[in-house]
Amino acid sequence: MDAVLITGGASGLGAAVADAVAKDGGRPLVIDRQRPADGLEWVECDLADTRAAEEATRRAIELAGGSIDGVVTAAGFDVPGALADVPAQVWERIVTVDLLATAAVIRAALPALKRSHGGIVTVASTLGVKAVGDATAYCAAKFGVVGFTRSLAAELAGQVNVTLLIPGGMWTRFFDDREERYKPGPDASLNDPAHTAAAVVFALTRPPGCSVRELVVAAEKEASYP
Repeated sequence: MDAVLITGGASGLGAAVADAVAKDGGRPLVIDRQRPADGLEWVECDLADTRAAEEATRRAIELAGGSIDGVVTAAGFDVPGALADVPAQVWERIVTVDLLATAAVIRAALPALKRSHGGIVTVASTLGVKAVGDATAYCAAKFGVVGFTRSLAAELAGQVNVTLLIPGGMWTRFFDDREERYKPGPDASLNDPAHTAAAVVFALTRPPGCSVRELVVAAEKEASYP
């Protein structure tokens, strides 16, 4: 494994993936609004602008000399609340960053991935297969990622390995800016993002002819799956 492009690689699961890729001998390339830690190579981009996301992807691939082995779409966020209470621009930004930017980045990376017979790991959520209230935007986006990825895997079979990752809740800053009622309690069953990142590297490093199609990675007492 050589260069791997990671959206949202400055924090949370994305940062854990960048660390895992580096430890495995790979070269993480981060696309994010924030600068990643440890001097990682970085292209600044607000993924809510999908055309900018495509351009940032092309720039990251240029940094890698035109060749990448993988793409991991780890960028995502949520603002919980009833549909009537979440401002339209916030609702639409969630869907854009979590779903539409996923497709935009992968679209821009496909030529390079086909040349390398590389791999894609999309990051959905257990809330992409099980809906809950006060999460209409997040569930819409993550259900979309599930359908998008399954279709893409069929479309690219034999050309690019496509893996759907369905993670449960993790101990990251994902929950920091929420109202207290939407934050996990002190006894919540959440996973270490490093464990989920290890599964991502596993999927990206399968030998030729072997593809990991789908992975569910969660704390053993995860309440939102199955």
